[in-house]
Amino acid sequence: MLDRRVNKPVCPTCPAPDEDHRITDEEVQQQELFELESPDRTLLSGPASRLRDLMTLLRAGKDFISAFRTLHFAGPCVTIFGSARVKPGTEYYEMARQMGAACARLGFTVITGGGPGIMQAGNHGAYEAGGRSLGVNIELPFEQDLNPYVHRSVTMRYFFTRKVVLVKYSYAFIVMPGGAGTLDEMFETMTLIQTGKLREFPIILMGKEYWQPLMDFVHRMAENGMISPDDPNLIFFTDDVEDAVAHLQRHAVRQFGLRRRRAPQPIKVLGEKPLAR
Repeated sequence: MLDRRVNKPVCPTCPAPDEDHRITDEEVQQQELFELESPDRTLLSGPASRLRDLMTLLRAGKDFISAFRTLHFAGPCVTIFGSARVKPGTEYYEMARQMGAACARLGFTVITGGGPGIMQAGNHGAYEAGGRSLGVNIELPFEQDLNPYVHRSVTMRYFFTRKVVLVKYSYAFIVMPGGAGTLDEMFETMTLIQTGKLREFPIILMGKEYWQPLMDFVHRMAENGMISPDDPNLIFFTDDVEDAVAHLQRHAVRQFGLRRRRAPQPIKVLGEKPLAR
């Protein structure tokens, strides 16, 4: 006869079956304090008071207003995503630095999350090449310092507002090796293109040895009908900087006629300033 019992993993922090499962007042207070420690936690902690929800809306609006004012004159951008933990001088740091420089030479403004690692590398390359370099930083419980290679930056309170800004101004997206945040950014961008919320701007995935299992899984999703058969083609997979630049030239510069677009002019009475190099 088939044994239908399920082997449950042992949870070292869970109470034993014969222990009291009641939640104490102290645990409730600890949870309430946790939720109030940062706006992100308050936002994601379920229903709140009307006043608290209103404050959340105002904070999110302030994020967007600050970013829109800061980046209004950025011009056509390329966003570079990747890990904050990559060290200068390593293979992927140098690859990102070369891509930042190449994007600047094509006339793009390079925009990153503004922090260390791959973000710094992309800004570093654009800065050295004489291009424009921007950072969209994030407030974290542990401080994420702004890297020294940005001409202008804005610091966001919420991750979701930050992701909107990192996508809003860009005509291409370069994804370097990274962790959960990088995956989130890449697949959200891909979803926006899939669903027609965003034009078919190129997504360039670099770091073939690192990302090969991911690309295998993307093709597996297509084979199983979870995404459209053509969706894997949204990702250009390469380690070659020259190939990546050629792909940008074909699918971003020429496709959208970026050099023919007139940049908006600042309005002095609104306190606007052009983004000078």
